[in-house]
Amino acid sequence: MRTAALFCVLLAAPLFGQRDFLTADEADQIREAQEPADRVKLYAAFARQRIKLVEQLAAKEKAGRSLLIHDALEDYSNILDAVDDVVDDAIKRKLDVKPGLAAVAAMEKETLPILKRIEDGRPKDLSRYEFVLTQAIETTSDGLNLAEGDLNVRAADLAAREEREKRQRESMMGTKEVEAKRAEEKKSAETESKRKAPTLRRKGETVPPPR
Repeated sequence: MRTAALFCVLLAAPLFGQRDFLTADEADQIREAQEPADRVKLYAAFARQRIKLVEQLAAKEKAGRSLLIHDALEDYSNILDAVDDVVDDAIKRKLDVKPGLAAVAAMEKETLPILKRIEDGRPKDLSRYEFVLTQAIETTSDGLNLAEGDLNVRAADLAAREEREKRQRESMMGTKEVEAKRAEEKKSAETESKRKAPTLRRKGETVPPPR
């Protein structure tokens, strides 16, 4: 039923202008998921649905299917990009995202052979969606390597990338702007370090000595 509904959404979407890579219901589910791991699991499920739809469409030659295949593959790649954004943000905030990555890895191991099989089959209308198919295969392969990789290494790579981007931004700023920005960052860090943990004790009340 979900795949049939998704088929209808993809068919109708061009009539309403710009197409989102998630349905309204899927977007609501993502917003309701509070934990990064839960969001990643949802994205994995949505990505699997897109590939099932592609597989069904590719199994039988039918007029007009190439546009639906193209859009489903494009949505699939966008979903995998969204997964990377959620995971990277979770790593920066030191949140556990491993259960979600396990779901993504399982999905990508399942979908990669399907995508390659479609490519190897060289369907007659391949030229109309070959680019997004190749992109989906590359994105899946890269995503699988990331999902199964060492999170500590990924965290270090993220930190190094942020530092490079920071230096690039600073290189485009004037000296005074850089100094002001660094002073603000230092002040914020000092404020954070001085911030006391919340307590329920009254003012002046001390911790009783251990017995």
